[in-house]
Amino acid sequence: MEAPPLPAASVSCRNLGKSGLRVSCLGLGTWVTFGSQISDETAEDVLTVAYEHGVNLFDTAEVYAAGKAERTLGNILKSKGWRRSSYVITTKIFWGGQAETERGLSRKHIIEGLRGSLERLQLGYVDIVFANRSDPNSPMEEIVRAMTYVINQGLALYWGTSRWGAAEIMEAYSMARQFNLIPPVCEQAEHHLFQREKVEMQLPELYHKIGVGSVTWSPLACGLITSKYDGRVPDTCRVTIKGYQWHKDKVQSEDGKKQQAKVMDLLPIAHQLGCTVAQLAIAWCLRSEGVSSVLLGVSSAEQLVEHLGALQVLSQLTPQTVIEIDGLLGNKPHPKK
Repeated sequence: MEAPPLPAASVSCRNLGKSGLRVSCLGLGTWVTFGSQISDETAEDVLTVAYEHGVNLFDTAEVYAAGKAERTLGNILKSKGWRRSSYVITTKIFWGGQAETERGLSRKHIIEGLRGSLERLQLGYVDIVFANRSDPNSPMEEIVRAMTYVINQGLALYWGTSRWGAAEIMEAYSMARQFNLIPPVCEQAEHHLFQREKVEMQLPELYHKIGVGSVTWSPLACGLITSKYDGRVPDTCRVTIKGYQWHKDKVQSEDGKKQQAKVMDLLPIAHQLGCTVAQLAIAWCLRSEGVSSVLLGVSSAEQLVEHLGALQVLSQLTPQTVIEIDGLLGNKPHPKK
């Protein structure tokens, strides 16, 4: 039986990379849930609890629920009436529509896509606009110039990358420096106990060299790292949602079963720290160098409160505990010779 979750603590802030922007070390993502999986009322409850606990970073994208996530988030923010200066909104541009001109990272789609997002969010600007995956069809100079333009026009305050390779991020930075344009400040990357290479090996070097920080997502591997699967797939979990057959296949694959076994191996450590495996996994993500914020995806306010309890676990993650976790996982990445 798993230990009762630690209660939520007030969320602290970190600098976004080496920029001056302060973001909560735990942010709230709207992928899957907002506009699709949960009701607007539940979404409002989740957002309210997050804000009241010090979460100031709310992440969305033009593609989430075909724009409904941005619309839902915008409606909630408008109804709450919170000071615009008290929270950070991020959105991602790439998949905007069916037409060739409605996707990718051309100057046209970056500008028009962002304006569409702002209209759905009912905001004058977003704090960070992310280029959601790299685009081989758009020259890097065009992308950097377009991002600089939307910032100079006041449509965004910063820009970042999402699912870009380290070499591509470095190219964008170099392009910005060469032409006196604005470089990206952070990369959004998947990071959890079974996805480690990029955030632990590649991004720290970029953080030290050019100040690019990390905003990471999927700390629980789409719910895999909760011990709830335990060799089976419950009827109520995310993998049973239409369109998530890929995740169900992943969970039920040989690798998925091995990962579930590793999660169960972590239970004694979680018990020792007085937390759940989910809280342990989130705290583990927060310890990585250069990580500015870890995005949480939740379907209820209760689940959010439990996940925020990870902050109390972070201070207990001693080097010895981390070594013990690495030993159980057996997947710690090492520098390539």
